[in-house]
Amino acid sequence: MKKISFVLAVALAAVMASCNQGPSATLKTDIDTLSYAIGMSQTQGLKEYLSMRMGVDTTYVEDFIKGFREGVKAGDDKSKAAFYAGIQIGQQVSQGMLQNINRMIFGEDSTQTVNESNVYAGFIAAVAGNEKVMSLDSANTFVQTRMDAIREAARAKAYADNKKAGEDYLAEIAKKEGVKELGNGVLYEVITEGNGEVAADTARVKVHYEGKLIDGTVFDSNLESEPTTFRANQVIPGFKAALTSMPVGSKWIVYIPQDQAYGTQDMGNIKPFSALTFTIELLDIEK
Repeated sequence: MKKISFVLAVALAAVMASCNQGPSATLKTDIDTLSYAIGMSQTQGLKEYLSMRMGVDTTYVEDFIKGFREGVKAGDDKSKAAFYAGIQIGQQVSQGMLQNINRMIFGEDSTQTVNESNVYAGFIAAVAGNEKVMSLDSANTFVQTRMDAIREAARAKAYADNKKAGEDYLAEIAKKEGVKELGNGVLYEVITEGNGEVAADTARVKVHYEGKLIDGTVFDSNLESEPTTFRANQVIPGFKAALTSMPVGSKWIVYIPQDQAYGTQDMGNIKPFSALTFTIELLDIEK
């Protein structure tokens, strides 16, 4: 009786489904019922996949079903398979790739965009083997050589105020009594002058440090924990300049211009063109 009840229940579900949007199901045998159940079971997680991975608004499920039917009917028709693949790739390009490219070149908050029509034109030309405007090799070379320059120009424009603020800050610091210059715009102020040896840039040094933005925000510190050991040449240029100039036992405040810090890079808490301040205590040089 349980088996009969199960078949009847599935049959009823099939009838209801056929009234809505699915093809009619004929559940006369166990294989019929198994086939229908397999079809249903294969949709587990499908709506989440369509929504999260393919960007499909699942309120348009009837349109998805229309497309599904066409795909099923197409079978191994190579022409239709290519057409459907084009639709899918085209949507991925428009919804995902372009957004990622714009974000990568111009940054998260920028309203600048690449020329979408030209992106599509270049894409189609490459797929079709049309190299009249440029070859694929020259396109790859141009992207590699120009994207960084375009990205940096966009960031320079977006973070011009940040760059100016850093320059003004360092100009004021340079006027302070006791502040000296290491070179390349890096300034320092001696808190404690040690009398140990000075590290080579390949030396492993043991350091206490604290890094701040010019507004005083601490972005990294080990002052309240164990000192950190690393090679002197594994840090930003301004930090390295201090480590290879201060004797062991010294504690300095080091003021680093953006081009001797992270420059155009976006480091999360440290935005492009940020001048930085470090309190550095050189505790030891490992032998």
